[in-house]
Parts: sequence; structure tokens; C-alpha cells
Amino acid sequence: MSCGKCGEESLDKLIARAKKAIGKKLTTKDRKKLKSGTFCGPGRSFPVPDCKHVSVAKAFLGRSKFSAETKKKIAACINRKAKALGCGGDKKAKADKKFIELSYVEKKLYSSDVFKPTKVLVDASIKNPDKDISFYVEQILK
Repeated sequence: MSCGKCGEESLDKLIARAKKAIGKKLTTKDRKKLKSGTFCGPGRSFPVPDCKHVSVAKAFLGRSKFSAETKKKIAACINRKAKALGCGGDKKAKADKKFIELSYVEKKLYSSDVFKPTKVLVDASIKNPDKDISFYVEQILK
């Protein structure tokens, strides 16, 4: 997503597109209603109720600090869910994905308010991979 000399207007358009793509946020109440089979990670982490969440799960799997074996299981689950949900795209979740430095535009986009709740949850799950993250979800929504 590197575009060289993207202006602020382009960045604003990207953020607006991201807000539209995300749609309704997955609240604590919504998250608690989800069946345990909707989640791919331990402690009800990596929820994948729809294709949008499949994309987010794929994007953040490489950043999680789960063991390699656990990441492989999560990736397999995400890929199964993507297929069952009929999510487009040939890109599969990979457990061995390395963290890649983001471009300036990506950093600005991911640091926007649109991604703040997701970033907080992912950071919490990285720091405490064995804990249920519903506690952190409730803290964010307060």
C-alpha cells in the first residue's frame, strides 16, 4: 500500500474507506453473544464472525505472540472460516508471517481512531496470550 507521495486528501479517503469497510463495531455485548466456535484463538481471541473480521485476523496473526504451533492452529481456523463464509481473496492466513514495517500511509491509517479499538485488543492479547480478552473489550467500551 505504499504510494510514494500520497497527500493528506488521499489519506483522508483511505481512512473514510476503512470506516465504511469496518461498519458496525463488535461491541462487548455482541462479542459475548458469539458462539465459542466463532473464535479462532485461545481465550476467545481472533473473532471471525464475518469476512471483515477474517481480514483483520489475517492481518494481526503475525503480530501476536502466541507460539508457532498455536499460530498454525489459528491460521488453519481462520482459513477454514474464510472458506465457509465465502470470503473472497486467495490470500491465506500464515502462521510464519513476519512483522513487516509499515509505510507512512499505513502507519497513519492504523494510528487513526478507526483502528484504535482493534489495536488495543490485539496489543492486550499479545501481552497476555492465555487470558480471555473480553475484559479488555469491556475496558475499551467504557
